[in-house]
Amino acid sequence: MDSDPDEELLARVAQGDPAAVRALTGRKLPRVLALAGRMLGEASEAEDVAQEAMIRVWRQAPTWTPGVARFDTWLHRVTLNLCYDRLRRRREIPTETPPEQVDVGPAPDRGLEAADVGRRVGSAMQALPDRQREAVALCHYQDLTNIEAAAIMGVSVEALESLLSRGRRALRVALSDMVAP
Repeated sequence: MDSDPDEELLARVAQGDPAAVRALTGRKLPRVLALAGRMLGEASEAEDVAQEAMIRVWRQAPTWTPGVARFDTWLHRVTLNLCYDRLRRRREIPTETPPEQVDVGPAPDRGLEAADVGRRVGSAMQALPDRQREAVALCHYQDLTNIEAAAIMGVSVEALESLLSRGRRALRVALSDMVAP
């Protein structure tokens, strides 16, 4: 395995170095937040998951064993597991009405179409089966290679490619009316 670029920083976090904690959080939090947002489709839940994932990094740092796995792989897996915990809880507590959603998009006079496209894509992503959504989020939104995403998901590269293919096909069908003839 190649050397882990986060190994030295993680060792400093384990020693309680506040600068290292800030640096690691600054480096990893945006990607963790983006992944959780894509998996959950709700900003406040994504923030909670990202915060919990970073707390686990801080707690795990003193016992981290270099060379067993890449830190990024572990962090993505922790984030995905926390997302799946949230998704399971959602299924257990049905609600009659959806929660109020604050539109954080551009002002009403600008970007309405872009906001609509974003919502449509987000809804289409949420409609995908969990594993397909996970594969699409890791490869297309987290910019991971197929090999990295397959390792995080615990599947072969061929299985990942199959999940990606089915996910992309489902997204194409769900969003087909958006493509200009």
